[in-house]
Amino acid sequence: MTEWYYADRQRRQIGPQPAEALVQRFRAGEIDAATLVWRDGLPAWQPLGSLRAELGLEDAAATLDFRIEPVLAASAPPADATPAAAPGGGGVAPASAGAYSPYSAPVAMMDVRAGADPVHGGDVVMAGLWRRFAASVVDGLVTGVLSYALLIPLMLVFGMSLSSLAQNELAGAGASVTFLFLNYAISFGVPMLYFAWMHSSGTQASLGKMAVGAKVVRTNGEPIGFGRALLRYLAYLLFVLFTCGLGVLISGLMVAFTERKQALHDMLCDTLVVDKWAYTDRPEWQERGLGTVTVVILVLFALMFVAMAVAAIAMIGLLSSMKW
Repeated sequence: MTEWYYADRQRRQIGPQPAEALVQRFRAGEIDAATLVWRDGLPAWQPLGSLRAELGLEDAAATLDFRIEPVLAASAPPADATPAAAPGGGGVAPASAGAYSPYSAPVAMMDVRAGADPVHGGDVVMAGLWRRFAASVVDGLVTGVLSYALLIPLMLVFGMSLSSLAQNELAGAGASVTFLFLNYAISFGVPMLYFAWMHSSGTQASLGKMAVGAKVVRTNGEPIGFGRALLRYLAYLLFVLFTCGLGVLISGLMVAFTERKQALHDMLCDTLVVDKWAYTDRPEWQERGLGTVTVVILVLFALMFVAMAVAAIAMIGLLSSMKW
């Protein structure tokens, strides 16, 4: 897919983004035919109107935009506007290393969100209860599969060991204690390492949060480190254990009714769960509703819950009708 860049009215370089996004911005009036654009393969920045056929904008007239001060000396592009091949053959780089110009070709094609400094001043959409619940459903499936992938071989190994140690009571007790220790270590350790690693990665989100378009940040918008992510999950786990499971319900209520949608572990660790486009240069792309993926996950979970409830009721009815 060809990635495009353009210069906005403040002469800032924006991109990369696909051609479809560029066309949408043109249709919305955010850019016009005089906007300078660039893609890999062009010798210099060109007015969008001169590339309207390539972008499928045959109806775009090559007119000037008089809402900004016109750029003088347009007969020749700046010295640093001609892209040159980047080292290693990937992407392009400016031909000179002079002062910054918004019309200089980008150095490399990369995701500007990963590891980028947070952008303040824009609107921030918090991830509410249902988006976080849908994310937890996906993450629960992921951590469950990972945990059982380790637990099943462990049970097979210890099952054979216990059968061989059945005549030695002391050895059998020691093997049982070891199995219980490893069982709890895997059951608690796998989710803890999973969330700590994913939330402190470049995506700032677990697989579930990536699916619903959310991420975890500090309250000032900065990414969280591995240690803070680990403590965040540990705080949640201890809260749930000490409340005998009620911590899950309490956390959900706090997310639903607190101003910044924070659960207790968020407050303790100074974190927020926000839309993936929050604290970026594209706050207008944030999803204010649930989103299609969230709705699909919630519907599938509801159907699965109803099916399990019906199956349980049917099983109870079958057992009660049997003559013992």
